[in-house]
Order: sequence, then structure tokens, then C-alpha cells
Amino acid sequence: MSRKGSNSVQIRHYNERVVLEALRRMGEASKADLARSANLTPQAVAGIVAALEEAGLAEPRGKRAGQIGQPSTIYAVAPDGALSIGLHVGRRALDAVLIDLAGRTRRVETSEYAYPEPQAVADLAAAYVRTLHSSLAPELRRRVVGVGVAMPYFLGGWRNELDLPLRVTAAWEEFDLRARLAEETDLPLHFQNDASSAATAELVYGHGQTVRDFIHFSVHTFIGGGLIIDGKLETGPHGNSAAFGPYPVGPSRLSTVPPPAGPFEILLRRASIYVLTHHLRANGVPINRAYELEALGERAEPYLSEWIADCADALATAIVGAIAVVDVSAVVIDGILPRAILERTVEAIRERFEAIVPEGLVVPAIRAGSIGSQAAAIGAAIIPLYAMFAPDSDVLVKTQPEPRRPTRHQGAASAFAGPRSFR
Repeated sequence: MSRKGSNSVQIRHYNERVVLEALRRMGEASKADLARSANLTPQAVAGIVAALEEAGLAEPRGKRAGQIGQPSTIYAVAPDGALSIGLHVGRRALDAVLIDLAGRTRRVETSEYAYPEPQAVADLAAAYVRTLHSSLAPELRRRVVGVGVAMPYFLGGWRNELDLPLRVTAAWEEFDLRARLAEETDLPLHFQNDASSAATAELVYGHGQTVRDFIHFSVHTFIGGGLIIDGKLETGPHGNSAAFGPYPVGPSRLSTVPPPAGPFEILLRRASIYVLTHHLRANGVPINRAYELEALGERAEPYLSEWIADCADALATAIVGAIAVVDVSAVVIDGILPRAILERTVEAIRERFEAIVPEGLVVPAIRAGSIGSQAAAIGAAIIPLYAMFAPDSDVLVKTQPEPRRPTRHQGAASAFAGPRSFR
């Protein structure tokens, strides 16, 4: 009997997560809408919605008139029901965001640095966690469910490409950021690769709402990728699926890129932002960050156009190779380029891909991403929310590599934890 009762509680908690996820995905819905979406009885959904409302996770949004019978009450996710902090530890900057259960970004903080010095990065990350947490009203602070951290798996790698001091590279070999942050906060910590986190943001708040299978490219300081299959992030046994940086492509046509040392070039040395900024500076155009391109305007030409063409050629080649292995409906390209330049680059990629794609492949739609430069930080913030509230808590966090030294905050919340009670 005890086991039967335990299973009933687990099923109830799972169904609560299913209904909450359906409500998040639909935006606004009646109990009847939710019952159809979740494939549950109206009676079951009525009880679940009441429980979610009591826990502060759902709220009524008025009545829907114009139908037969009594007007239906419309519900939506309660934004204040839960909040999460996301950090993106990048090679040139650290971004911090605070998001709520409805997906709204409440606050954004950004700091740039010349090099990612481990201790300085850790101090800055801890300070942002404190700042974002303390910015909330006291009654909302206890609704922060965790901190997601997005960062490259090899943050100290590729030293020559970024002219990193050897001491910085060596320091990351020994530094445990998870342990350091665990000393500064009691909030659960969740780590994820930054490109996978950017794909997660697109999955939950962008094109993933209508496309279930896509490859995501993040054009950042170094290019990265993420793979979404059947609405789930696929990271592989080592958390390194869709690691497109080392993907083999032909040599660059840019005068500022040296010829490859081996039989092929890699995508990282053709489709990354550091290549673009280096190409511009080498041709007399002063620039340090991608966002400066907007202000440069025509002063960036013709060198910006040269990089776009070279990047498009390399990315089109990578897309052909990728879809020969994985069948997807779309390819989404996002990153830190200003929006107009991103769309121009995506159009160049689309044209180049159409020119080289061989027969025998199903051609995916190639689209510009919808999240932008904060995608990795937003994706990181999503992970604690999914760990706490998603029907399948493994969707986003099932393959995170284990840290070198265990800490008191590892991994995601256990499955069937159920909606957290804030009463």
C-alpha cells in the first residue's frame, strides 16, 4: 500500500509538471485547453490548476467569452512563481541575467575583460549572483530556484587564437569554478556548455516553439553549436555533441588568415568573431567587440563583406556535412553580431548552401536566431527552472560532465520533485 501511495504521488507530481509546461508553451489557456494538451481528464486538470494557483505558479487572466455555456477562465504561468539566475562566462565577457517563470528577462548585467582570469571571473560571477538576488523584494528571493552557468568546456584552450597569456591557460587547468561559486551561494548550481545553453534558449523561447529538430550555430568569439532532436537538447556522452568548432572545412580566402598547418582548416578559424575583428584591425579598422560594427557602418567595408563571404562558405560546408549525418528541419544561426549583420550573414549562408548542397539530402530551413547576444546566459537560467518544473528534468541537464571535485551542489533536482511549494 505504501508503494502504491508513493507511485500515486509521483504520478500527481509528474502531471503537475506536464500541465505547467503546457501552460508555459501555450501562453494562456483554459482548463479544457490544458486537458486536451496534456491528455488528462478535465477533473484531473481542474485539481492540478487549483494546486498550481495555490502554489503561486499559475494565475487567472480573465474570462474567454463568445462560446456556448459559461465563459471559461483563462490561466497563465505566474511570472513571480519562480525566478532563476543565468551566467555566461565567455572568453571576452561575463553576462548575467535574471529571468522569471514566464521567461521574461528581469535584469541584465555585463562586464568585459581582456582575458578570462579564473579568480577574477569567479569573483565577478559571485558578485553578480549576489546583486541579482538582492535586487528582488524579500518575498521573491526565496523563489529563486538556482543558478545556471554557461561556459566553454575548454575556456583556457585555443590560446594562440586569442593571444592568451600562458598563465591564464595554466590557471584554468587547476581552477574549479563550481567549487568556488558553491562557497559563495546556497543556491543550487547547474553547469552547461555555452553553445548548448544558447541552443536551449532558442528551443524554449525561440524557434523551438514551432520546430522540434534543428541545429543551432552560435557565432561568438569562437563558433559553437547545439543539437535539438524531438524537442530535446542532445549533448552526447561527454556533453560535446555538435561541437562544430573543430569541424573540417576548406582553407580561408581571407588575406589575414594563415594557411592551415594540416590537410584542412577548421570552422573555428573561419566562422568566429575573433577572425572578423582581427581581419578588420589588420586592415586599419579599429574594433575590439562585435557590437562596435553597428557604429562603424560603411567604415567596416569591404572587409566585413569579405569575412561574411568567407564565413558563409565555411558554414554552408559544415551544414552540408551535418545534415548528411543528422536529419533536421532547420538550421538556426545566432550570436553576438548586430541584428542587421546577422541577417545579412544568414542570407549569404543560405545562398552559398543552395549553391553547393548535393542531391540526396533533405534541405532544412536556414534561419536567423531569435534570442541574440544574451542567448547563452538565458539558456543557463532556463536550466534550474527545467530541473525544478519540467516533466522530464533530464531534458536539459542529463549529460553534464561531472566536476573534478564534488561539491554540495551537483546536477539537477531529482525527477518527480514536483512543483516547489512556496506557501
